[in-house]
Formats: sequence, C-alpha cells, structure tokens
Amino acid sequence: MPRLACPEEAHATLHVVQRGRARSPCFSCTRDRAAYLEALRECTAQECAVHAYALMGNHVHLLITALRAGGAARLMPALAAGYAHYLAAAYGYEDPVWEEAYDASPVHARRHLLACMRYIEENPVRAGLAARPGEYSWSSYRANALGEDDALLTPHPHYCSLGRSPVERRAAYAALFVGTRERITPVSRRPSGSLSPRARSRS
Repeated sequence: MPRLACPEEAHATLHVVQRGRARSPCFSCTRDRAAYLEALRECTAQECAVHAYALMGNHVHLLITALRAGGAARLMPALAAGYAHYLAAAYGYEDPVWEEAYDASPVHARRHLLACMRYIEENPVRAGLAARPGEYSWSSYRANALGEDDALLTPHPHYCSLGRSPVERRAAYAALFVGTRERITPVSRRPSGSLSPRARSRS
C-alpha cells in the first residue's frame, strides 16, 4: 500500500486518512468497526502511538506518532491486511476494501496538533452522523474530552500540556470544541483505482 510523499522519521506525528475504494463504505455494522479498531490495536503495538481517530462511513482518520522511522508505512498495510482477514472470515469477502494510497500529513506545532485532533473528532458532526462529538461512539472524543477508557489511545505531549491533571486536560480540551473554530485544510489526495467493497452503510 503506497503512501503520498511525506516524511516518516521516528517520532514524527502524522494525520493519516485511509479511504475506501471508489469512496465506497468500509463498514456495514458495529461489529465491523470494532474489528477495525481491534486490528488497529494489534498493529500499533510495535509501530505507532494513536492520539486520535474517527471511523467514518467510507474513510478513517488517524493521528499517530511513529515509534520508529517508517512506522506508518508498515502500519497501514498491516492494518489493511488485518481488517481484510476479518472480512474474509466474517463474510467470505476477499476484494480490496481500501484505496491503494493512503494520505499522510505531518503535524508539528502544538496549536496545529490540537486543531487537528478537533478536526478529526468533529468529522462525524460535519458528516451528519451525530449532533455533537460526544454522541458518536467511533471516535476518540469521548476518551480525550470525557475521560472514557480507551486502551488504544496514547496521549500526545501537546495534549498533556493542557493541564496538570487528567481532569484539567479533559476540560481544557473539551473547551476547544466550543471556542472559535479554525478551518483545517484536509491532506492532499491521490487518485486510486475503483473497486467497490462489500460494505453497505454510509455511517
């Protein structure tokens, strides 16, 4: 699975977007999304720390920090393979689900990183899947802002700088969602071939 040109040094933080083939849905039910997150947990153990995510209907947003050089380049094919294994076992589905290329954009400054986290976790609201970020079950918002347990997540140092205690950090982070909203430019896209997956639902 190739990627867009992007530095992948060790400890680099990246906003990664993985899209379904021909923008087709990648998940058909709750079990599919849970399986994707389980595959992500297994694949990130040795490669990357996950700071934020949102599972949409036909794409996924991830904010990750590579633990070593080229971490995302190893993570994304392994994640696609893990989810493909689940689809084959659950449905007998064997066609590729994801576009050949994933998108990756480096995130450096503290202000940009926090705004990127908000962009990711507000995605379900912008897509009309929930009225508020906390109402959507398939993003990291409820962990980062409300303190819900999520073993997948590793807090980024910039997130930790929001307060001395977890309660202070969560409150400061949640306040970002009710303040002035910045526009975050989506990462660039590369065309890929089209092949529709099995999944059906938009959400």
